[in-house]
Amino acid sequence: MHVESIGGGPGDAAHTSWLELSAGALRHNVEVFRALEGGKGPSGALGVVLKGNAYGHGLSQVLPVVHGRVDILYFIAPQDALRVREHERAQGLAPRQVVVLGAVAPEEAVVLAREGVEVVVADRGWEAAVPVLRAARLARPLRVHVHIDTGLGREGFTLEQLPGETRFLVDARDVLEVVGGLSHFANTEDVTEQGYALAQVDAFETGLGLLSAQLGTGRVLQRHIAASAATLVLPRARYEARRVGISLYGLWPSAETRLSARLVLGEVPSLRPVLSWRCGSQVVKWLPADAYVGYGCTYRTSEPTRIAVLPVGYYDGYPRLASGKAHVLVNGRRCAVLGRVMMNHLIVDVTRATPDERPVTATLLGRDGEESITAEALAGWAQTIHYEVVTRLGAHLRRVVAE
Repeated sequence: MHVESIGGGPGDAAHTSWLELSAGALRHNVEVFRALEGGKGPSGALGVVLKGNAYGHGLSQVLPVVHGRVDILYFIAPQDALRVREHERAQGLAPRQVVVLGAVAPEEAVVLAREGVEVVVADRGWEAAVPVLRAARLARPLRVHVHIDTGLGREGFTLEQLPGETRFLVDARDVLEVVGGLSHFANTEDVTEQGYALAQVDAFETGLGLLSAQLGTGRVLQRHIAASAATLVLPRARYEARRVGISLYGLWPSAETRLSARLVLGEVPSLRPVLSWRCGSQVVKWLPADAYVGYGCTYRTSEPTRIAVLPVGYYDGYPRLASGKAHVLVNGRRCAVLGRVMMNHLIVDVTRATPDERPVTATLLGRDGEESITAEALAGWAQTIHYEVVTRLGAHLRRVVAE
């Protein structure tokens, strides 16, 4: 097994937790979405979203694996987008299209323009950036994508605001070059009936028509509205580019999306979870019957119980709301989390998973033998969604890429 690590590998300390990332699973998931689109190029660019530290998986680890396999890289933070250019220069790679979806300050816009990173114009606040960009005497305009609010009610210009509030873009062509239009769906994941989403598509196309008429350049805009769910179940919304987020990492947006994919595609694509979370034990010992476990005395043993104390807790991103409900895997067996999840510790029942008090390795997320703990399962125990489970994994955790 070839291992690349940032901050060390799992063997560097006996009492620690770490994340394992499967490069093979990442490549497989990219190919699943390539197959949906029938190739790459201007009529079918595949973009992936690496925001939020690559959905908690680790930007430094995911970027080298996917860079040469996709067409567009999407981010929220400008500083993350600039890391792509640093990576490309360090490795001698051809630059990829990079788009910042989030807020950008005028001074940041100058840097992004010089680095050939594209941005999203979602409100008239961008007028303040125009004089700053002109003063910078750029060699080329900043490439921008206009955000059209089609029904999410978040960023973007509504149809009523188009084209009036985007008129400044016509006057700022010397520093702002409109190359695309985008929007976000509000409700593709929670339903199997996509009436609202299709109404958003109609609104998107209306808005694009208004924008193109105002710009009057005759240029074909790069259109992108489909995230993971829409890419899978709304072929009409794929356009020139897709923004695949959660499913790049092998996670389905929702159970409804999986069901809809079967209906739309005739089969359920095979997505492979990329991330596993493991932890070596700090202590393995016996407790007598009627012993309390953890803060608040919320759990009491009913029989002599062998426990493992794991040095991982809600500081690391393990949800406290999973207290008393979650399981981990030890030697391929499910082991209940006893009592409350603590800031830096979990206590689990390993009575039937190990024959003695030697150290064990627990799987908090991922597969061990025939059993697995999914992000969806942990999210269910914690009364949240799997998006939150993975994106809240601590940036301090060591992430190891394995072939």
